[in-house]
Amino acid sequence: MSKNKRDTAAQSNNWPAYLLAALLATLAGFFAVYVNSGPDGNRDAETSLTPPLQRAPAAKAGDGPLAGLNSGDMATFLVHRAPKDVPTVTFSNGKGARVSLADWRGKVVLLNLWATWCLPCLKEMPALDRLKAEVGGDKFDVVAISVDRGGIEKPRKFLQKIDAKNLALYHEGDGTLSAKLRVVGMPTTLLIDARGREIGRLAGPAEWDSPDALRLVRAAISAGPTAP
Repeated sequence: MSKNKRDTAAQSNNWPAYLLAALLATLAGFFAVYVNSGPDGNRDAETSLTPPLQRAPAAKAGDGPLAGLNSGDMATFLVHRAPKDVPTVTFSNGKGARVSLADWRGKVVLLNLWATWCLPCLKEMPALDRLKAEVGGDKFDVVAISVDRGGIEKPRKFLQKIDAKNLALYHEGDGTLSAKLRVVGMPTTLLIDARGREIGRLAGPAEWDSPDALRLVRAAISAGPTAP
């Protein structure tokens, strides 16, 4: 090995392992989503930016309740080392009334942003529906918000088409929700603790009713409102 190659290898070995893992997970998740690049964000057909999502090494999560659980089907779930404040966001429910994320305070929330033009979003919706059936209740909810422009009827018809029995219809089509939550593509899912703080997120589609996902969600629920 040449001196330059040995120097490069030595430098790379100095990177903290969790930073490398987090970077790989972020890149894998980002390139798996459909980026909202159209003028109205609601094109009839979108092209995936990369081949199917590749698993990345899990990032370390310190000593928090999710430590070691972002693996397997949740390998691209990024666990924050400290909870992050979530801005105040409002959106419409299926009856057209405005609701706020703060209305879910006291529950752990899996907040999912999706759109009917995003094929990976549509593929994961049944899994989200099954997750809510399995774990939903007074301590946990799945809040899937459509960001389709042009009204609420399109996402309503889609949920009816897939026979979603558990997911409630929520919608925000003015384009501000993604910016407030720092979401760059669909689908993106945030895990929010019972105190309303973001404790992790996953960019891209996932098997949300898999054993790995259930373990991660149940750990967040067990942590309760006093999660660090």
